[in-house]
Amino acid sequence: MSKPKKKRLKKTQVNNKSGSINSTRFNTELPKRVVFSFQYLQEEHPKFSIQPKGTKYLIALLTRLKELSRLSLQELKMNSNKTLRCHPINWSDTTENCFGIPLEDELVDIPYQFSLSANEYGRIHGFFIDEIFYIVWLDPEHQLYR
Repeated sequence: MSKPKKKRLKKTQVNNKSGSINSTRFNTELPKRVVFSFQYLQEEHPKFSIQPKGTKYLIALLTRLKELSRLSLQELKMNSNKTLRCHPINWSDTTENCFGIPLEDELVDIPYQFSLSANEYGRIHGFFIDEIFYIVWLDPEHQLYR
């Protein structure tokens, strides 16, 4: 009995040697935009859970992250939009005293938060390292400031 032939996938061809987008092709530098990471997300935190939330919340979350990923770090931090309200977290004004992540003192200079919408979907809490915002807590019920 002969073995069936294995199908081989064709290699993806990339037009340049580095395999990255060639920004000189457009004769401009690509601006640095905010990027979101879920590396430190505490999805099972008892106060900051989105499990009871439905599809509507997830759509609002993804839509907000998509909108914000079009901004530079400075545009995000300096945005005066009242529905965004991006600002540092002052732990002394909250129910928590830190995120409780490993090596937090080395990683987190300033904890930040911003709103998903005016009030309906709560806030996102985390921190920046360069243009990356590390999401730690999703706070749909505004639990951090109770």
